[in-house]
Order: sequence, then structure tokens, then C-alpha cells
Amino acid sequence: MLIAHILSMAGFSTFAALLPELRALWRLTNAEAGVVSGMFFVGYAGSVSYWTALTDRIDGRKVYAIGSLIAVAGSAGFGLAAQGFASAVAFQVLLGAGVAATYMPGLRLLSDRAAGSAQSRYIAFYTSFFGIGTALSLAAAGALSAAAGWQWAFIAAGIGPLAAGALVVAGIDARSPAAVAAPRFSLGALFPLAAWRRLLANRPVAGFALGYAMHCLELFGSRSWMVAFLAFVAGLHAGDATFPWNLAVIAAFVNVCAVPASILGNEVALRIGRRRWIALAMFGSGAGGLVLASLAPWHWIAVLAILLVYSMLVMAESATLTAGMVAAAPAEMRGTAMGLYSLLGFAGGMIGPMVFGAALDAAGGATRPGAWLAAYASIGAGALASSFVAWRRAPR
Repeated sequence: MLIAHILSMAGFSTFAALLPELRALWRLTNAEAGVVSGMFFVGYAGSVSYWTALTDRIDGRKVYAIGSLIAVAGSAGFGLAAQGFASAVAFQVLLGAGVAATYMPGLRLLSDRAAGSAQSRYIAFYTSFFGIGTALSLAAAGALSAAAGWQWAFIAAGIGPLAAGALVVAGIDARSPAAVAAPRFSLGALFPLAAWRRLLANRPVAGFALGYAMHCLELFGSRSWMVAFLAFVAGLHAGDATFPWNLAVIAAFVNVCAVPASILGNEVALRIGRRRWIALAMFGSGAGGLVLASLAPWHWIAVLAILLVYSMLVMAESATLTAGMVAAAPAEMRGTAMGLYSLLGFAGGMIGPMVFGAALDAAGGATRPGAWLAAYASIGAGALASSFVAWRRAPR
């Protein structure tokens, strides 16, 4: 499942890796570039509740296979047919819908096959490997774009989810869920409001889900603009020795190094309490973005070190939030709960890149240091607020 998870995300960061290039090629504003990034999460949030609820009723492997094919169409279609803002938006939505049918359904396949502390640790590894998938997607996009052009970076990314679907269908044992009838693809199936009201009345479930929304807003806002931020830093040192590696490769390296933070954070949370750890980690990440933007003119080694610490802080509570929600959700509604959780989280992920880009434009553009400070503040505010709430509610 971990290997399939990584492969399914091959196209996840392709646009983020190539954002500076495509922004210039298509003459996009920063706000428009942020919208293209955010449209992935529109496709994700708009369909994830249906896909995850479907796992309560049919074999999750079938859902995973369908999602893999949709993700192939989104990635390859972008490379073959995207020619500007509108077409890029359409293919990003399609890619998001495909990944939605693999990420949480994959977590359901995994969590149904474990229990107790093992379940919490498996979930920690699975959610943390999201960072590895992100990193490999960034690195592959940067390398393929440099070697063969940006179109081939997207086309080649379609191979990953195709292989992921084949792995899951062939390598995971079939299990029939308790329910027998699959929901129709309808507005009620996409947005089961009655079930959501019941889940949100459960305070622990609601708390973990809302915290995840703020986490994803900061996580995906920062990741979507990481390569562009590194390009800005490089521009501050024009003529000096700076960034000896490809910027997408640097971003990939940072994302890989941040992966252990989520796993280790879950272990710390098991010892000191989930809410207390969430409060500490979210305060660190919200403040860390402000420090990073403020110190962008420093030497590139110092900037990379701060970026690495910031990325680890952003990831530190990810697995803790997910494991807490899975443990708090009623067993008979676990798929629906995962759908709501993922919907709220990736709605935050949709807003993050857009807010970041709009803040850049509103504060003077991507060439002004103060604009980057405003952009990081715009995505870190939710984490700081969540930190305060979690600390107030943590058991003493």
C-alpha cells in the first residue's frame, strides 16, 4: 500500500514544480497560478466524500482502480492538451478527483487490516508517505521538464497511478464490507449531510477534522509555492553563488526530509497526548513560515536550513490528526468520517495556494520581500489559531 500510495501521486506536484515556467509561458498572474494549483483540491474535495463512503459498501480495491484511471487521464491530458489557464484548471480538477479515489480509500484498505497501536502506526506511515510521493513528483517533474519539456513531465506522470492501481488490485486481498448496496452517484451521495451532522456532533471527530483543514491550508499553500519561493530567493542573490541544484530537486529533498516528522510526531503524541502535541506543532509551523519569509535574504544555506525545519513543523501533526480522527469515528461510519475529514482537509488545501497567490499580488508581487511575508502569514494564521484552541482543550 505504501508503494502504491507513492506511485498514485506521480502527478500531484508536477504543476507546482513547473509553476514559475508555466506562469511565464501562459502569462498568469500569481493569483491565477494559485487558482490552477488550487483546482486540484476542488476535484479532490468535490468527490472524496463519495469515494470514501463507497468503501463502506463495495470492495475498496475497485474504488482505488477507478481513481487510478482518472488520475492517469488528468496527468496525461494536461501534458497533451493544456494550453492555458482554462484547460489547465480542467485537467487539475480531473487529477484531483482521481487522487481522491486512491488516497483515502487506500487508507481505508490499510486501516481495516490493522487494529490498536499498530493501526495508529500504519496510519502514521501511510500519511507520512504522502510527503515522499510529493517529493518524487517534484523531482521527476523537474528532471523530465529539463530533459524533454514540460509536456512530457505531465505525460510520464500518468504511468504512476496506472501502476498503483494494478498493484492494489493484484496484491491486496478482497474484503466485502457489511453493506451490500452501493450508493448512486447523486448529490446526496456526494454530500451526505445527515451523516455529517451526526459526525460533527462528535466533538473529537469535529476537532480533528477542523484542525486538519487548517493543517492542509498551510501544508499545500506552502508546498505549491515552494519552488517559486526558492526562485525568488535565488533572484535576491543574482551574481552570487546560490542554489547549486535544480530548484525542483531542492523542494523534493525538503519534502523527503520532512516525512519522519509526521511519524515521530505521532509517537510523541502517544506519550504526551494528541491535543497537546497538535498545539505545539501547529504553533511552530504557523510561526515558522513568518521566520522563513523574513530571513529570505540570508545565505542560501541558512534559507534551506530554515525551510527544512519549517517543512518538518508543518508535517509534525499530520499523522496525529488522522490517527485521532480514525480512533474517534464510529466503526460503522468510518468511511463516511474519512470522507468528511478529507473533504474539510483538502478544502483547506484548495484555499491555501489561492490565498498565498492572492496575498503575493495584494502585497506588491513576487519580487517584493514583504509580499512573501504576507503570503506566509496568510496561510499560517489558521495554524496559530488552531494551536490556541487545541492547547485550551488539551487535558492537563
